[in-house]
Amino acid sequence: MSRRMLEDKVAIVTGGAHGIGRAIAEAFCREHAWTLVVDLDGEAGEAFVKALQDAGHHAAFMKVDVSSEEQVKLAVTAASEKTGTIDVLCNNAAYLANWHRITEAPADEWEKTIQVSLMGAVHFTRHTIPWMTTNGGSIVNISSIQGIVGARNSPAYTSIKHGLIGLTRSTAYDFGPQNIRCNAICPGAITTRISPPPGSEFHQRQISKTFLGRTGQPEEVAAAAVFLASDEASYITGAVIPVDGGWTAM
Repeated sequence: MSRRMLEDKVAIVTGGAHGIGRAIAEAFCREHAWTLVVDLDGEAGEAFVKALQDAGHHAAFMKVDVSSEEQVKLAVTAASEKTGTIDVLCNNAAYLANWHRITEAPADEWEKTIQVSLMGAVHFTRHTIPWMTTNGGSIVNISSIQGIVGARNSPAYTSIKHGLIGLTRSTAYDFGPQNIRCNAICPGAITTRISPPPGSEFHQRQISKTFLGRTGQPEEVAAAAVFLASDEASYITGAVIPVDGGWTAM
């Protein structure tokens, strides 16, 4: 049930056509934010936003490659035209490559991971902040438990997710005086379209890492994002919040 926690706010969600980003965009809409969903998957994004609109929500879609600063600028401008401000930015878009060790990770994998997962957040943050300086705002970066602890066979992903936490804290430090808050969410094992099949060895290993004995749902990450985006989190900034069933508390 909606509490209208984001009523009259303008929000942008990157990587919003699938998985965690989709759940966050839907949750923002349920809480009455006007939400711009951006994603590289145009077909899925258009279909998702149409479903949101058909349900009476206020949303729009733009196909955006977050690694392109020019495309990012166009998306931010489109969102700002709604009310003249942007209140919420959720940097969720990420690139996850094949699983292998540092000795096997090719240079192009590093480059794509950096450009999408880190620089995409940098571009959106850089161009959104000027629209937040009058009324303040909230930036929510979706990192990972791999931004807190190490993980096997994913050196580029783990490095960049650590980098997102650094970006979060630096942004919070620099723009706190303008009432712009910046926090990071670190999801653990969340059930999405790229998750290991239930019952598989990898899936069972994920479950064994949690106190709750299960994997999480995208909606559980979205609930944390709504809270951080809302005025109820008005004194929370620079925080790194695991949504991981206890994985990183072990």
